[in-house]
Amino acid sequence: MTAQASLAIICVMAQIYKDEPQVREACCPDLEGLIDPAVFRALGDPNRVALVVRLGANGRPTTVTEAAGCCPVDLSVVSRHLAVLREACVLRAAKQGREVRYTVSRDLAPALRALADALDACCPPEAGAAATEPEEGTP
Repeated sequence: MTAQASLAIICVMAQIYKDEPQVREACCPDLEGLIDPAVFRALGDPNRVALVVRLGANGRPTTVTEAAGCCPVDLSVVSRHLAVLREACVLRAAKQGREVRYTVSRDLAPALRALADALDACCPPEAGAAATEPEEGTP
């Protein structure tokens, strides 16, 4: 591909990106308010996802030591992961004596559900069988 062709593609992509927010605002005015980057950053680490799964499966307040069984990292690293999740409001923490017990925030599922519903409303599936079949070249 030549440099001119690459530049032309970049310019087209930049224009599409520039135009995209106006289209998104027209069909989904509330979507941006539903997306909290801190939640997605916090859930962007496989160990943190494993911790959320572990805490959710426990269904009760869980100590750092109990939660650490899911991850192949040191206890201090687990503690830092839990702090990141707590700061992003994915987890709640309650101190009981000398221990801190963590639970999945009751607000997490409704927030993710609201985001999924808004995305579903803004980006409805295409009609017909083409929507169910993956495009050529996609995994």
